[in-house]
Amino acid sequence: MSLTPTVNLNDQDQIAKSTTGEIHVIVGPMFAGKTTTLLHRIRSEATNGRNIALIKSSKDTRYAIDSVVTHDGTKHPCWPLSDLLSFKQKVGEEAYDKLDVIGIDEAQFFGDLYDFCCKAADHDGKTVIVAGLDGDYLRRNFGPVLDVVPLADTVTKLTARCELCGKRAHFTFRKTDERKTELIGGADVYMPVCRQHYVNGHTVNKGVA
Repeated sequence: MSLTPTVNLNDQDQIAKSTTGEIHVIVGPMFAGKTTTLLHRIRSEATNGRNIALIKSSKDTRYAIDSVVTHDGTKHPCWPLSDLLSFKQKVGEEAYDKLDVIGIDEAQFFGDLYDFCCKAADHDGKTVIVAGLDGDYLRRNFGPVLDVVPLADTVTKLTARCELCGKRAHFTFRKTDERKTELIGGADVYMPVCRQHYVNGHTVNKGVA
């Protein structure tokens, strides 16, 4: 009597599907090119024949409602959502099953990011590319982006150019006195700065937070 379990083709397909997912995380301060990098990856995947979808937070209406737009105007159609776990229902189960790659922009605004990435990559076999801020203007953890790092196959940390001296900028400086964490804006509200100008700016202009 054989003790080897029998596996039919459907089971094999399901096992293969459940082990093919990937998670890639792109982080950095504002104006570091996170969205540009995400769009490049998404378009490259599409060129290679893979089915892609792009999601962004519906909170971000700076440049367009239903497109992901870089600061220099490059854009790509997307699904604007308030939460990620509703995506499968909104796009339709059949369309979702056909997807190979899911890109997520402004990922810091999705409270269910961790759960979605686990399900999409671990169970549904999707490649998920996450782009978002790793820290807020106080250099504190912003949303759940860093929670996804332990799940990730790769993590890319981008830098910008310090607006004050031209050196590498790792941090986002807020130009206004508004204290709430979620304040969506562009160059009118934020600028990328190096460590020296971040520390000096907060000490001189704002006081130590």
